[in-house]
Amino acid sequence: MRSGLRNSSAVVALLSAIAISPAIAQEAAVETTAQQAADEDRAVLDTIVVTGIRSSLKDAMDIKRSGQGVVDAISAEDIGKFPDTNLAESLQRITGVSIDRSNNEGNQVTVRGFGPSFNMVTLNGRQMPRSSSLLTDGIPRSFNFRELSSELVSGIEVYKTGRSDVDSGGIGSTINVKTARPFDNKGFQAFGSLKGIADLSVENGDSVTPEISGLISHTFMDDKFGVLLALSQSERDSHRDRAGTQGWVRNRGQNIDTSAVDNGTGSWWAPWTVDLDSWDTERTRQNGQLVLQFAPTNDITATVDYTATRFEQSTSMNRQSLWFDNPTGAADVNGTLVNPIQTNDELNFWAWQFEEKTESDSIGLNLEWQATDTLSFELDVHDSTSKSNPNGVNSEQLANLANPGKLVNYSADFSGDIPTVDVDDSALTGGAYNADNIIADLFQTRGYQIDNNVQQIKLGGTWENAGDGALTQVKFGVQKTKYAVDTKTFGTFAFVTSLDLTGLGLTFDNAGDALDEFGDASQTFPFIPNYSALGFIELTKGQDLFFQSAPSLNGVEEQTLAMYVNADFETEFNGMPIYANAGVRFEDTDVEAYSVQPAITNLQYWHEEEIQLVTGDDVPAGLSGGYKRMLPNFDMKVDITDALVGRFSYGKTMTRSGLGNMFPSTTITQRRPGDIFKASQGNPGLLPYESDNFDFSLEYYYNDASYVSVGYFQKYVDNFIGQSTELRTINDAAGNPLTDPSVDPGAGCPSSVIPTEACLNRPDQPVIMFETTTTTNQGSAEVDGWELNVQHMFGETGFGAIANYTIVNADVAYDIRQIDGNRALTGLSDSANLVAFYEKNGIQARIAYNWRDEFLLAGGNEPTFTEAYGQIDANASYEINPHFTVFVEGLNLTNETTRTHGRYKEQLLSAEQYGPRINFGVRAKF
Repeated sequence: MRSGLRNSSAVVALLSAIAISPAIAQEAAVETTAQQAADEDRAVLDTIVVTGIRSSLKDAMDIKRSGQGVVDAISAEDIGKFPDTNLAESLQRITGVSIDRSNNEGNQVTVRGFGPSFNMVTLNGRQMPRSSSLLTDGIPRSFNFRELSSELVSGIEVYKTGRSDVDSGGIGSTINVKTARPFDNKGFQAFGSLKGIADLSVENGDSVTPEISGLISHTFMDDKFGVLLALSQSERDSHRDRAGTQGWVRNRGQNIDTSAVDNGTGSWWAPWTVDLDSWDTERTRQNGQLVLQFAPTNDITATVDYTATRFEQSTSMNRQSLWFDNPTGAADVNGTLVNPIQTNDELNFWAWQFEEKTESDSIGLNLEWQATDTLSFELDVHDSTSKSNPNGVNSEQLANLANPGKLVNYSADFSGDIPTVDVDDSALTGGAYNADNIIADLFQTRGYQIDNNVQQIKLGGTWENAGDGALTQVKFGVQKTKYAVDTKTFGTFAFVTSLDLTGLGLTFDNAGDALDEFGDASQTFPFIPNYSALGFIELTKGQDLFFQSAPSLNGVEEQTLAMYVNADFETEFNGMPIYANAGVRFEDTDVEAYSVQPAITNLQYWHEEEIQLVTGDDVPAGLSGGYKRMLPNFDMKVDITDALVGRFSYGKTMTRSGLGNMFPSTTITQRRPGDIFKASQGNPGLLPYESDNFDFSLEYYYNDASYVSVGYFQKYVDNFIGQSTELRTINDAAGNPLTDPSVDPGAGCPSSVIPTEACLNRPDQPVIMFETTTTTNQGSAEVDGWELNVQHMFGETGFGAIANYTIVNADVAYDIRQIDGNRALTGLSDSANLVAFYEKNGIQARIAYNWRDEFLLAGGNEPTFTEAYGQIDANASYEINPHFTVFVEGLNLTNETTRTHGRYKEQLLSAEQYGPRINFGVRAKF
């Protein structure tokens, strides 16, 4: 039994409380009956609460119809029952919203073509911190929806237009996640759910894992005091197969035939590797929320809430890999080395271990005071922290085995859906997979430890106009936000060719099962290695070959003072009601950034494939920046008829730069002899993205919970942030430019002993020109698009359908024929949804198809494109009685493949299969 279950006593206690809830309810009923008997003349009104798909969609439609600006929403179908098991999966059903997936779970959202970093996500109106322990995630601002259970959520609001009283930070949107409060549903409420997660991809792990959640809420003292407790725990085992490469490198290789190249640049690209991976993952998620509410008078309400999330994910991966260190071959018309050839090399057998651990805690206080009949105030304070890798250990550990002697020849073919290879290991007696022909190569440890803290205090007021006139209310307020991030970056790299592999337990699995996921591709690799990266690391420790480099430290602190005011107006023109909102938000932001990293004393020719940094004492560095911004907004809604609504909105919004872009440290990122040396440096002086946004829409509400809408939007983005590259020298701690130690090295070089005097760089060796990348503000961009949506209920039949389509265009698309200086929006793509459902007589059934066109996942000098992807999900439930419902949910039912590529389609980066997932269980409500 895993640690997640051993730590679930709180959940068990919650379920015990739910189990005795009928007795509590019965006692409450007896008290109610006695009260009614004592007062027979009182008229009793029973309120029937309508829940379900139709009710949820109608609530969301009402929010959209009555909202100022362009607002979309999702409402829970019932207490503890959100439409999808994952919040991101629900959000993608909204027009203009698409998602990114991690391990086949929705984790981040893109809105109107603007990726996760362009969307501000708040929890009950509060900015939330995020952290990650993986280097591939960077230093994230964007919220990760996989860490929050949907059962805790009562609704989500997506503000696509800016408002002065809503936190800034989202050019794409501001998404507010709302959780339940005891005063939302006064009296006694209880909910519990027990679910089994059957991941059909699982090979090593439990084929069915549990998810348990529950919520209990009660109000006391004539509804003046309320308590709500919600807990959930989810465990999931999963597997994925991957085929691809570690990237494509420009102008890599010798004697390349470029006669067919016609790409406007004369450049060619060769793959780093050909890979076949097998991934096994265990994930545990725990969420909890405690809410206390107190209303001593009708004019005062106090709310104290505590929200906690615990997320752990452990992944082991094995990879069979061929490295093209010096390929030959012919490039195609696009410059892609589709058939690279490598002679006199080796097979590589990799193992990875990823350990992700995130702890988030948020405590808040909210006070509402109705000072007079027309004037009210609200004070909201919270302190929220997200910590990744809180124990300060390496979150990624890598190991590699290889054949000795450089006796293997191989080639690859990237012309098909996935690459195939041809290996000639005849020079190795017994072959490349013989244990006698496999030796240790290297190990690497790396990862982040992040402490991200957000402290906010907001004081706002609302004045209602009790008299005549078009002005109906004015909102005003001031807000102070402190956003502080401290990071430690771990990184150790060592060749350990002398390691004795006795006890490692290396075996080989037949690769056929993995390859079957991609069709007929039996020529890729016959086997996948099977051993533990952790076991490899333990061997290095036992043989005194392990060492740990000191981590580098980086941090950013942003302090923002914001003030806002907006006013609502109501008037009439030619019998048409007109509603308008006008406001302005002023923000003053100060940025302080620091870095502490070891000083570079030398470079050493350490290995034939690596030049090693030789470092000394830590050296601190600090930079600062700041900016002031005025963000106006204006929204107008016209009820053209009782059913037809027209809207116009203008707003100025902004998105702050990524945190990792602002660290002042200089990082040397690649040190391979013969290749271009690369480095990067942050820029705390970055200005935020700014966007002037225009929206026009027509909405026709023709029946109960049925409507059709069409919207057009334009966004003019300034201070576009992109990467600039220039050749620079980098000095050592003594102020001398670094030189290349692999050119005319001394005797005995390369050497794995650090430092080896003869292998250190010397002044007479060539000065290195580092291709240095920094982030700068680079100009403007224009984005426009259309949002088309229809939601229809087929009378009282119980059937309904939703269809929407979003078209997005921009003038900053990534130019694959341009080598340097590309700037483009990530995540920009068209998307569509088609949902059909039935709800009647206690039966609910829904099937949904979500599609997203190709989009730029990552820019820079070498891009990553995610190819078009569509997925079918379905769920069904049956209400046994008013208290119990059984359900089943299916995700990725057709087992789709996700694919990414480089500049051109044939530059495959990754093809991944995750398998379908089936959830089933029972839900109880009292």
